[in-house]
Amino acid sequence: MKILAVIPARAGSKAIPNKNIRSVNGHPMIYYAINNALQSKFITDIIVSTDSYEVKIIAEQMGVKCHWRRPELCEDSVALDAVIYDAVISDNSDFDYVVTMQATSPTLQTSTLDSAIKYAIDNDLDTVISAINAPHLSWRDENGKKVPNYKKRLNRQYLPANYMETGAFLISNRNVVTETSRIGEKLDVYEVSENEAIDVDTFIDLYAVGEILNQKKVAIYVNGNNQRGTGHIYRVLELADEFLSKPDIYFDSNQTDRVLFGKTTHNLIPVNGIVELFEIIKEKQYTIVINDILATSLDYMIGLRSIMPENGKIINFEDEGEGAGQADLVFNALYSEQTGGNVYGGEKYYIAPKMFLMYKPITVKESVEKIFISFGGADPQNYTDRLMNIITKDKYKDKNFVIAIGRAKKNVDALLEFNRYENIEVFYAVKNMPELMSACDVSMTSRGRTAYELAMLGIPPIVLSQNAREEGHGFVCDENGFMYMGTNPSDHMIESTLDMYITMPQSDRKRLQDKLLGNDLKNGRKRVISLIQNL
Repeated sequence: MKILAVIPARAGSKAIPNKNIRSVNGHPMIYYAINNALQSKFITDIIVSTDSYEVKIIAEQMGVKCHWRRPELCEDSVALDAVIYDAVISDNSDFDYVVTMQATSPTLQTSTLDSAIKYAIDNDLDTVISAINAPHLSWRDENGKKVPNYKKRLNRQYLPANYMETGAFLISNRNVVTETSRIGEKLDVYEVSENEAIDVDTFIDLYAVGEILNQKKVAIYVNGNNQRGTGHIYRVLELADEFLSKPDIYFDSNQTDRVLFGKTTHNLIPVNGIVELFEIIKEKQYTIVINDILATSLDYMIGLRSIMPENGKIINFEDEGEGAGQADLVFNALYSEQTGGNVYGGEKYYIAPKMFLMYKPITVKESVEKIFISFGGADPQNYTDRLMNIITKDKYKDKNFVIAIGRAKKNVDALLEFNRYENIEVFYAVKNMPELMSACDVSMTSRGRTAYELAMLGIPPIVLSQNAREEGHGFVCDENGFMYMGTNPSDHMIESTLDMYITMPQSDRKRLQDKLLGNDLKNGRKRVISLIQNL
């Protein structure tokens, strides 16, 4: 079977001068249509119809035939049917199908083009037109009066199909190609994705296709649990929102419970260990793989690198393992002393949750009225339980306590029982953490993500480490406005420090707040994404 692709590309674009030869992601725009035709499993012949010497050079350099279009076929009023027919009859070969491919659809995928050609052949169709299903509430003009194109106002997903041609391709049986038409009686549309549907007519379209063609294919591997903590999961969900695509987020179902991700529409994919993860990554050929799993081994990183494309990049978070040196980027926001080479350390690379960016620091009151307590999603040291036994003492009955417990805490029901005290509010799986925090004057937390959040709001925190790893989190120190107590201090020390903060003068708490707010924690996510995008 012989199938001809005709790519019309005249020189006279007015809205975007030199549109067909403009560089888009490193190639002239027409390159993408020619390349799709060259890569197609079905297309046997290619003709570029043009009156542009630059287009002619590009076509010939890519090894395809160029048909010089007569001036009368280059007028704005000339229909494309005549242009395609002219190119077809310029070749004496007998073709079974003719595929019109617009140079202005550079985001079309070869796989989509081939699927459409196969669809036309398998169903013996005269014509197949690329289209996008775009149902909208729309109106038409009837004798100057606006009339709806719908019977009932419905949400978009419930509206009937509304197929709009994209211009990416039009597949015609050779028998229906004439000077005035390429449409036969047996006709169908072939739906393409939104990313493949852009037909470049404006500079906004040009910008959009540049972004799509430069789009990274991203996979993220993360785990969290009672021992590891859940901050990794929260960070990954924040990071995923920064990409102009929907990353695939993988987690090991043997280590991580799906419930820890909360309600999200991100692509969450459980895997049964590293072997299955590597099989998927090898098949999907991601351009970026992000690990948020703490220390990586050398074997893991070498194995991951070996199954990725040649230009693939690996980014790790909080990686102190021997595999960190194999990554293209390592972000250790909690370890300020680790900087250099491929490692970016310190609070400058902290990824602040979006909601915290919307809140202003608290106003330091004359006296402490409310105390915020939270020890992360898991609290393996059970600091929350110990604090409950302290704050239920009579001496604290005139103070209010807000306690937030996370999804990985084991004895949630027992802790919620403390809501029976008038001055204690216990919240589980909090949706708006900055709202809870902002109502408080001082705080107590562990030496992880929550300490950074409290610092952004200027709420003086008492901080305890959950484990040896947290002891290395250098930013959370006295110099930056925190009261750091180490790991597993006695109940007496915790109580006396809490008493000191509750009775601390306003001026001293303001001095601590100034230290906390002296650190730029809000722009870390911009720095991280910028470094990833510039790899």
